Amino acid sequence: MSLNDGPLWRLDACALARGYADGAFTPLQVAEVSLARIARFEPHLNAMACVDAPGARAAAAASTARWQAGRTLGPLDGVPLTLKDNLHAAGLPTRWGSKLGPDAPLARDELPVERARAAGLVVLGKTCLPEFALQGCTVSPLTGVTRNPWDWRLTPGGSSGGAAASVAAGYAPLALATDGGGSIRRPAAYTGLVGIKPSRGLVPRAGGLPDLFLGHEEVGGLARTAGDLRRLLEVLAGRSVAVSPLPAMRILVLSRLGPRPVDERLVDMVQAVADSLAAQGHRVTRDDRADWAEDVHALWPRLSASGLAWLIDSQDAWPGPALRTAAARLAACGDATQALYEDGRRLGAADLFALGHAVQRLHETLAGEFSRFDVLLTPATASVAWPADEAFPRAIDGRPAGPRADAVFTPFANAAGLPAVSLPCAMIGGLPASCQLTGPHGCDARLLALAEQITTLHPWAPPGARMPALERLE
Repeated sequence: MSLNDGPLWRLDACALARGYADGAFTPLQVAEVSLARIARFEPHLNAMACVDAPGARAAAAASTARWQAGRTLGPLDGVPLTLKDNLHAAGLPTRWGSKLGPDAPLARDELPVERARAAGLVVLGKTCLPEFALQGCTVSPLTGVTRNPWDWRLTPGGSSGGAAASVAAGYAPLALATDGGGSIRRPAAYTGLVGIKPSRGLVPRAGGLPDLFLGHEEVGGLARTAGDLRRLLEVLAGRSVAVSPLPAMRILVLSRLGPRPVDERLVDMVQAVADSLAAQGHRVTRDDRADWAEDVHALWPRLSASGLAWLIDSQDAWPGPALRTAAARLAACGDATQALYEDGRRLGAADLFALGHAVQRLHETLAGEFSRFDVLLTPATASVAWPADEAFPRAIDGRPAGPRADAVFTPFANAAGLPAVSLPCAMIGGLPASCQLTGPHGCDARLLALAEQITTLHPWAPPGARMPALERLE
């Protein structure tokens, strides 16, 4: 591998590591390419909340010295990484997408970021997110509108839209993000990436922001390949998540969950993936009548709304600006946050108990499903990407849609603490489209191995495919 093999920004993390080992290029050269690409596209994409060019160059120079001395910190040493701006990183502020966020740099990393740095990953900066990471699009009063690298007019989804856009646009091959109801998996789907929400507790957390999802939000990652994502997850989890060989799996295909609309093209895509897996010897069963996730889906917004109301009402909950009253803090927030806060204030103990009861029933139902099946195969989203300045798709499959209408297939995995992987499988209307794999707790390695197999069966875009929105600027 050499510099003549193609632009460095196109290489995945594993290819970068091979180039470092061969001496074809250095982490410092790659970091400079990443920073130049950010400078070139950020006025249009708006994926980065802040860029740490000096820190990235220093980390890349240190990694270059380690590779030259043969004392690397691991297989991802020197690979560029972006961080979602709700993860603390030493030397950078955590603004959380809000004008309430303090702009002073923090003194310490939180645990997942600490592990990433200890493995030699080069932090480029923080990525944009909606205010408090509570919307399905990436628009905030702090950073404005983040756009999709495939089409500037469209959203990359949320709340990890900046993270997804940064990887899809070639800023970095890896991004660290959070998922409290699909916030990694749906942006991955809209931008042609592989994204994982790990099993509850696989990636330990400490030293971060207040938990508005009461343990249901996980730190995971986005990458261009399932292999890269596995290596990142091993760094975050502190142990291997490999499995070989992949056994034949019992796969339940759910093209729909309940009565909510789903784009028929996504239904067809999932059926095509199921047919390919059956041809590989997996045992595939189809069920289009499953409605067991409906109660949790309908009630899930209560969790984040209640968490937000607590955050705004509690002066000491988060060290933001010293605004003495909840009214003053709320006035500094955007319209979407203010509306969600009012929803949260109206909720009572019985409302949260209803959600808790629905989650309990979901656990029981899924225990039954996973006694008969190893994996659930669904679309990752109910729709394709929609206009970037709109909070949600206005219609899906010709039917009116509303808030979280695209999130039919994701919250149940958070509620039950299950691992789930989103991966691209097709192009629909010139945009990436993805399926989702969900399994029982602890089967993260098996899901990633199955994702790698699906990738070989469904090469969703031609090698070296270019994004029209970026191509016009290159």
